[in-house]
Amino acid sequence: MDNIVMRMLEDYSCKTAGDYENALKEIMQEIALLGLWRAKFYEHALFYGGSALRILYGLPRFSEDLDFSLLAKSKSFDLTDYHNAIQAELESFGFKVKIESKEKNATSQIESAFIKASTRIHFIKIAVPEAIAEHTHTNQMLKIKLEVDTNPPGGHGIEVIDIFRPIPFQVKTMPLTDLFAGKIHAVLARQWEERVKGRDFFDYLWYLGKQVPLNLHHLEKRLVQSGHWNKKEKLTQAKCIDLLTKRFNELNFEKAKADVYSFLGARERDSLALWTNSYFFKSIKQIQWNESSSTL
Repeated sequence: MDNIVMRMLEDYSCKTAGDYENALKEIMQEIALLGLWRAKFYEHALFYGGSALRILYGLPRFSEDLDFSLLAKSKSFDLTDYHNAIQAELESFGFKVKIESKEKNATSQIESAFIKASTRIHFIKIAVPEAIAEHTHTNQMLKIKLEVDTNPPGGHGIEVIDIFRPIPFQVKTMPLTDLFAGKIHAVLARQWEERVKGRDFFDYLWYLGKQVPLNLHHLEKRLVQSGHWNKKEKLTQAKCIDLLTKRFNELNFEKAKADVYSFLGARERDSLALWTNSYFFKSIKQIQWNESSSTL
């Protein structure tokens, strides 16, 4: 394994198999972002979502996916055009990976793919303790999902952020106020079924702690696009509060906590004891609002 990867691993206090998996996935994510930069991907798209918060802004939880949004709607965009760049970058640092496209639904606006690598092989490459390697199944995979929204809702700005590992490069993203709107959209609109995405609610509280204002204009555009808001009606603070109150009222917080638990460190896990409907009802009062429209 490349020496740069081994030095990056030193930034993590890995003790368990889960610790090593999270660390390797995050390192692979950063290298994939570098490969996309070399391929000039950010001339057409920006990076957002949980991994963007983690890598760019220090969110204290791990994230599985790399989420992107095109700067302008495109029916011709093809994520496979960038598979070779991602794979070449990862292999140059010693990772052996496959990139597989996810078959797209005819009505979907999302292009998807998976980066896959053998967990056991890469555990051996980084010399994890023998007891961990021995108990890792030969079929176990490190998987990172890539998603690109090819029909962006607009109403957001653009920021260019410097990244310094594994080498210096830059990515485009949204300002935090617009990223917060995207997270509130996930809180309100994501379909749960049996698995409640507790990660959305952890991130929501993180934004409150950072006192990031919510871009209500961008949130409205996202809700209209996903069919969760009538475009003829203006989304106000009061109406947003009503939507959040309803959502928190119907949430099963035990399932939410179970979902996010493995992505957190010990300190962050302690905060899950606070998660109740009443706690989240009170949290709404901490939201700061930004109702002005943004660049795109």
